[in-house]
Amino acid sequence: MKAETFFSDNTLANHLPWRVHAAVWGIFMALTLIFVWIFQEYRDTDVWSGWKEGKDLRNSSYTEAIYENSVFRTRANTWSNLAYVLVGLYAIAIAVIDQRRAWPKGFAYVLRTPALTGLFGLACCYLGFGSGFFHASLTRFGQQLDVASMYSPVLALIAIGIGTLFPRIRTGRGMPTWPLLAGLVILMDALLYAYKWSMASEIVLPTLIQTLFVIGVLVSIRRLKWISIRLLSSSFAFLLAGVFFRQIDVAGWFTGPDSWLQGHVLWHIFTAIALSLGYAFFRSAENALPVKGKGRNDNVS
Repeated sequence: MKAETFFSDNTLANHLPWRVHAAVWGIFMALTLIFVWIFQEYRDTDVWSGWKEGKDLRNSSYTEAIYENSVFRTRANTWSNLAYVLVGLYAIAIAVIDQRRAWPKGFAYVLRTPALTGLFGLACCYLGFGSGFFHASLTRFGQQLDVASMYSPVLALIAIGIGTLFPRIRTGRGMPTWPLLAGLVILMDALLYAYKWSMASEIVLPTLIQTLFVIGVLVSIRRLKWISIRLLSSSFAFLLAGVFFRQIDVAGWFTGPDSWLQGHVLWHIFTAIALSLGYAFFRSAENALPVKGKGRNDNVS
């Protein structure tokens, strides 16, 4: 089956086997039910009393009401992080499918490197857990985990983009770059977590996003015959929409403190969509075999 019919930019989810959807949603619902049980069991219990407080407990940056003596100190902002987990579970499932297929040279780089797709999926799950833990606990450790986990999916997408541009190290027979890229992502994640308090997230995260955008443009230029510019632009449009709602939430201009529709909730949802579209963009980077006379020796297997 051709890549452009099985994994084209706008039919990826529609062409996944029903078993994949069932497995992903089964796991997702099981996780959700576990968190529902935790919330119901400890709804009025201050399980965080022995933890060091984060600054948002006493001086919140967000509009949502804080329930200090509850397992979920902020509720809508906690639950909405499941959006990242759902994206991550789908990416992991897609990685399993890719691993079982022998994608030949000329198909999208990310199709032929399922390890990077799996890494992206794990990074999204990590973000969902890290951000969810922070909004549930409002602890200093949660704040560190939240900020560090934000970088992880972006780093994974940067690695996929670099691999799309440079699939092999041009030495001798040529070594695939994906193991090096995956190792660097894991190392950078660890360093950004360890040195979180030495860096300003307002600088690090925008820098990573700008780097990803530049790489996306370079990929678009190089793979213009096959690329989906619409996916790249849509990804950044959702990101900007998320930033907009996040900022008006911080300013207190969106909804009241007891509403389930918070600006920061939309930040979580829109950025989850942005990440999924960014990943889909790289899957569209080479959705056809090379044009006759213009083949490239970039097989990564």
